Amino acid sequence: MSASTPPSPAPAPPVAVWRAARRPLRFLGSWWPWRCWAYLGSGFPLGYGVLVALAVLLGLGVLLAVAGVGLLLLTAALAGAVPLGELERRRLRWVEPEPVADPHTSLAGAGPAAWLRTRLRERATWREFGYAALLGLVFGAAGFGVLSLLAFSLMLVASPVIVWALAPEPVMLVPGEVVAGPLEALGGTAAGLAGLVLTAYAAALIAGAQVKCARLLLGPRAEDDRVLELTRSRVRLVEAFEAERRRIERDLHDGAQQQLVALSMTLGLAELRLRAHPEAADAAALVSRGREEAKLALAQLRDLVRGIHPQVLTDHGLAAAVAEVALRHPVPVTVDLDLPRLPEPVEVTAYFTVAEALANAAKHSGASRVGVAGRVEGDRLTLTISDDGRGGADPRAGAGLAGLADRVAMLQGRLTVSSPVGGPTELRVEVPCSG
Repeated sequence: MSASTPPSPAPAPPVAVWRAARRPLRFLGSWWPWRCWAYLGSGFPLGYGVLVALAVLLGLGVLLAVAGVGLLLLTAALAGAVPLGELERRRLRWVEPEPVADPHTSLAGAGPAAWLRTRLRERATWREFGYAALLGLVFGAAGFGVLSLLAFSLMLVASPVIVWALAPEPVMLVPGEVVAGPLEALGGTAAGLAGLVLTAYAAALIAGAQVKCARLLLGPRAEDDRVLELTRSRVRLVEAFEAERRRIERDLHDGAQQQLVALSMTLGLAELRLRAHPEAADAAALVSRGREEAKLALAQLRDLVRGIHPQVLTDHGLAAAVAEVALRHPVPVTVDLDLPRLPEPVEVTAYFTVAEALANAAKHSGASRVGVAGRVEGDRLTLTISDDGRGGADPRAGAGLAGLADRVAMLQGRLTVSSPVGGPTELRVEVPCSG
């Protein structure tokens, strides 16, 4: 089988304003210079406002980091880059007909906490933060320079009118040289027209550079697509694994388990007939022992089937399935789960994570009680499994906790373990519930 290479991303289209500037007469007689001036003119106050906000938030964030408030200010500075990026993608349409797509994943219906957690983990947010710094430090200053040159050029173009309006007051276009009249000021008009042409092309150059930068920092990237595809692949892997698990459970339940039930019944009938004949007492004892072993095998198979996929999880949901596990647990377990029905991959992952955590608590913790609590907050399921055992659980010491973390990570979840020596131990599981 030959390996297929992923398709390379399509190259970005050429910047429209640069393409238009290649034809000087058409460019100068079009709306392009005015659009560039308006784009840079609106970006100048916006850029300096962003620069001031970043300076205040970052400066105070570093100074107040010890008090704990600084982290909130630094987070606000980073999160504020997201709406700024959306504004810049819209404002970009003034000079770029080709829209720049939103690189963020959709979070429709998500709460503020879930929105903030997701955005802080996305690379696009950090790129937007870098663009915000460039907007304030580079493009804002460049816009101010272009606007200053534009204002000076317009004044030179209007110099005959200015000289005429201010007469007989002396007017100097060049320091130390007084312009005698409007006709002498026509030289200033020529210089002003040249300045307008220079300003138009300078604005086109800067606007085009800002478009390229915005495409690079504010738009989606090929690696973002690969991360999204990897996430989808992991979800498909979980679903395929769960489908195979259900198939095995169904085959065992409908096949081997039913055959063991029939075998046990057949042995019971044989035992009854043999006991009717005293001379066959030894054979009856052997059949009786075989029947007990068949019952034991049937009980073990039922436990295996329940461990593969409990029917109560499918019929009644996660809370009922965890409550059933708690009833069979050798250590008293308090269950506090107020949960709606969740997507099947989430329920299955959460169930087996809790079951494995309870099994580890029974084997290694020496606890006298275990607690399981869970809630859905926003679009995330949060579970807490705690015990009053000896503590000291180390994810690096074995595959148990590492396996739980891997199971949770397949759904982009997170497992946090707190287990100081002497106890208590707490496992916190967070799994996204959105489809």
